[in-house]
This record gives sequence, C-alpha cells and structure tokens, in this order.
Amino acid sequence: MTNFRTFTELVLERTEARDDADAFVFLPDDARGSVPQHLTSAGLGHEARRIASWLQERKAANRQVLLLYPAGLDFIKAFTACLYAGAVAVPGPLPTEQGQHFARISGILRDAEACAVLTDSANAPAISAWLTAEGFTDVACLATDDPAQGDAAAWRTPSLTPESLAFLQYTSGSTSDPKGVVVSHRNLLANEAAIQRSIGTGPESVCGGWLPFYHDMGLIGHILHPLYLGAQGVLMAPFTFLKRPYRWLKMIGDYGMTTGGGPNFAYDLCVRRVTDAQLETLDLSSWTTACNGAEPVRAETVRAFTERFAPAGFRPEAMFPCYGMAETTLLVTGIPRTAAARVIDVDAEALERGELAGPRADAATRSLVSSGIARDFEVRVVDPESRVEKSGGQIGEIWLKGDSVASGYWKRPVTNKEIFDAAISGRTDGSDGPDGPDGNGGGWLRTGDMGALHDGELYVTGRLKELVILAGRNLYPQDVERAVQSTDKALGAGAGAVFAVETDREHLVAVQEVRPGSVSTDLHTVASGVQSLIGREFSVPVGNILLVRPGTIRKTTSGKIQRTLMRKLFLEGGITALYEILEPAVRELIATGEDGASADSSAAESLESVV
Repeated sequence: MTNFRTFTELVLERTEARDDADAFVFLPDDARGSVPQHLTSAGLGHEARRIASWLQERKAANRQVLLLYPAGLDFIKAFTACLYAGAVAVPGPLPTEQGQHFARISGILRDAEACAVLTDSANAPAISAWLTAEGFTDVACLATDDPAQGDAAAWRTPSLTPESLAFLQYTSGSTSDPKGVVVSHRNLLANEAAIQRSIGTGPESVCGGWLPFYHDMGLIGHILHPLYLGAQGVLMAPFTFLKRPYRWLKMIGDYGMTTGGGPNFAYDLCVRRVTDAQLETLDLSSWTTACNGAEPVRAETVRAFTERFAPAGFRPEAMFPCYGMAETTLLVTGIPRTAAARVIDVDAEALERGELAGPRADAATRSLVSSGIARDFEVRVVDPESRVEKSGGQIGEIWLKGDSVASGYWKRPVTNKEIFDAAISGRTDGSDGPDGPDGNGGGWLRTGDMGALHDGELYVTGRLKELVILAGRNLYPQDVERAVQSTDKALGAGAGAVFAVETDREHLVAVQEVRPGSVSTDLHTVASGVQSLIGREFSVPVGNILLVRPGTIRKTTSGKIQRTLMRKLFLEGGITALYEILEPAVRELIATGEDGASADSSAAESLESVV
C-alpha cells in the first residue's frame, strides 16, 4: 500500500515525477493510420488539468460524469481529468460504435445521474443529438480534444478523502437495470497494491493490451495500473486485436511489454489465427505475466498457447490464471509468481455432486485450472442456500472480504444488503461460522461464482445462476459447450451456449455457432452427432440442439458467454437457427413463451454481478 490517501494524489505525483517520459503509447488501427500516438506524463498532466477546470467550472466535483470515447488517448486524458476535478468518472461503451448499446447507455446515464458527458469532436454531434432526443437537456456535452475548452491554469486541487468515489464501474448486465459498482479511492489504491504484490510489477514494467477501456480489466489493469506504478502503458483497440490477433503479440515484442492479458478466448484466438510465418516474427520473451481471467480458464487453452508460442520465447510460468470482478475493484487471486499454471484432473461424477476428488480408473474426468491464492482477501466457500461454510475440496459459492471490495452498487440498498453484507451462519463440521451461530456480523461479498479451495488455491467451477441441475446432478455449461465444440472442427471455431429450460422437468439446450458450408458433413448429421456425444459423455438426454450463424451467441465486453440472456432469447423465440432439433415440449414452451422456472426468483437469479 502507498502513503497516498487518494488515487488522485498518487497520479499527480507520478505525472510530475516522470515529466517528458511516455505515460502511454496507443497503436491506432491501420484504417486510421499506423503511426503510434504518444502521450507523455507532462502532456497527460496538462490536458487533465485543462479538462478538469471545465468540470470544476460546472461544479462537477463529487458528481458523476459519463465518458464515451473510442479507444485512444482521449479517454485516458478525460478519466484523469475526472480524478483531478474530484468528479466521479463513469466509463461506458460508445453508442455510435455499437448501436445495440444506445439503450444500455441511456440506462447508465439515468442511473448514474450524470451531470456531463465527455467525448471527442468526431462523436460530440451524435452524442449531443442523442442527449436531446432522450430528454437530457440539462446534461452538458464536451468534446475534450478541443484545446479551447478549459484552462489548465484555472485548475484547483480537489478536496478528497479515501472514501471519496473514484468511479462507477457498470457491470455487463441487462439494459433495463444497469448496476454501477461504487469504487472509492481506498478500494482502488488497495486493489492496485494487491495487483502489484501478486504479479510483481514495478516502475520498470510495461503494461497494456487491447481490452475495452470501460471494462474493469482494461481500465484498472491496463490503464490505471501503469499510472499507479509510474510505468509505461501500451494500448490498442479491441477491434484491432479481433481482426488480427497477431498485432497484439507483435506489440508485446516491439515494446518489451511485461504485463497484460485478456480472457481465455483471446489466447484461443491467437492459437487459431496466428500463422507459422507470423510466429517466426514474434518475440514474447519480455512477457512475464500473461493474465488470463474474466471467464473460466481452460486447461486445453493454457497447454495449446504455451506450446504454440514457446518458439517465440513464451515461458510456461508467464501464464497467469487469475480471478476477480468489478465488485472487488479487479483482482482477487492469482497463481504464485514464477509458478506455471496448475491444472488438476478431478472425477467428473464427484464434481457433479459438488466436491473435488481424484480421478478413478476408467471414469470420466474434468480438468480444472487453479486461479491461484488470495493474498489480500479472506476467501470462503459457502452453501448459497444454508449459508454454511464448506470445508476444503467442497464446491460452493465464493464469498469474499477485503479492502478492495466495493461498498455496493450505486443506489441499490436492498441488493447491497443481500450481495455485499452476507453472513456465514455455520460450518459443515457443526461449529459456528465466523459471523456467529445466527450469522450476525456479515460483511461478506457473495460473488455468484461457484468454486472450491484445494491446497490453499481457488478453483472456480462456474456461475451459480448458470448451473444446470438435471436429475440431481450439477452440470457446468462450459463443460458441455467444450464437448459440443469437439464434435467437428468447424464448431470449435465458434461460440456456444448451454442452458436449461423447464416444463414438467428440466431440458438441456445447446446453441452452437457454425459457419454454413464449413462443417465436414450436413447439419443434420452434425446436430445428431452433438446429441450422441453429450449423451455418452454426460449421461443425460439432450434433445435440443440449435446450430446458428456466427455472431449469434451474446457475450459480455470481456468475451464471457451471456447464457442467461441466450436462455431468455431462446424462450422468446429470438434465436434464428440454421438447423434445429427440439423436443415437442420445448417447442411448445417457445410458442407459449412460458417457462416453468420463470416464476422462481431464487437467490441465484438475484446475483447479477457479472463482469
């Protein structure tokens, strides 16, 4: 932990100390010019003061300010300006880049009660028109790249405390009910210190990546962490990475990057899309911490990436599986430094019963990747219904305490009591829990994630509300999705979503992307093969298979499958299939729009803390 009381104090000191050194380098997409853009620490400090003076003139201190930018240096200037003004930054996706986010941004603007919107000159006219159309006539809009706006000399140091809000991090939830995680300066400083301790970064580190700036890993890991360290950050746009994953890896070698990463799918994409010729041009020897988080880490991905890029200097111990969420600011656990990712094989049947057990001869197994140890948090595994703490090796909901845990969601007192102030009532051995026999005390964050502690390390097995329970067995959708994608090479290149719907019993549904003409045989045969494989591997009937076009599966900004949303779309008849096999009862369910489980507002459905 630093001696600074607020993150603003820290950034002011860091920018002054580094002066003309590059704070950030941004690599634009080729379509907009490939010349790297540089932002020095002195330049960042000056621009932040200028924009902050505009905010202070409009009395934005302690009020929310919405940031809507394309990926680039203007976002960093604006976010830093909010820190300098004592305003509360609210990063959001740019609606003009992704039209489906217009409704989401309107919901965020209303929920956050933002007093201003910061953007750039290219997007200001569209943003202003949107504000007018939505009736936000009292919300000012500023194009921050206009140098005539604001006066750096007029800026005044804000009055802040450790409990002052630094920003609101809106989670990837529904458009109608967005939830903003309240992150204080104390939370932010605590988590940045936790990240530094976990991965061993310092002023000499070079951090960065391609994740969206409004996503918690992109913001806190790739932008605010180098600011915290007084180090250099190197960034590119998400679209650049998705078009050519090679450019991310090339950037790492070109700039000697040490720290950065993304969700598991990013490493999968590199394995599939980087050619042998491109591989020969890469140098990944500087990469000491390849963070792999924000979605379940796959053992197959860890092995494939490590083997594929070993000739480029990538070392096994550089892969850094980790676990965290917006509600904890960012990082919770990570593997010990210099240790390779730990993978254990467990008995599949025991896993479905809710416990980790060693493999049995001639029995199905599942591979789990450790998310590492928690240095700065208390971690418990708890039965989500009885709230009794489970012993090591037993699967339950992951509960957390620590200085990085946010105080709650913005203006959600009822939800906050349930999610951020939970109490453990006992232990499986019959003794009192840490909060007493009646569960008094509380203060635990319910993450909504399922997992187990084994040998002091955390293994995340899935999401509580996405767990599929068939015939009393717990099935993890990601395991079934992997099986589906293994039936045909063309299916492995697409995303899939598995969930359950209910009539008089539960039915498993598998939706899988496939590019027409890319499968090795006809779609009927592929769908039948998927049914047979799931039946063999999981011993459950699966009469519902939908093969869909690429891009159908909905994902969060970090690439996680939105299974709950896909289930909703399925029941509403909102999924168009290239080919489908549906049980008659399920087809009738879609026609009526009714689901036997829809009225059950269980605790799982209230845990909407998806990052």
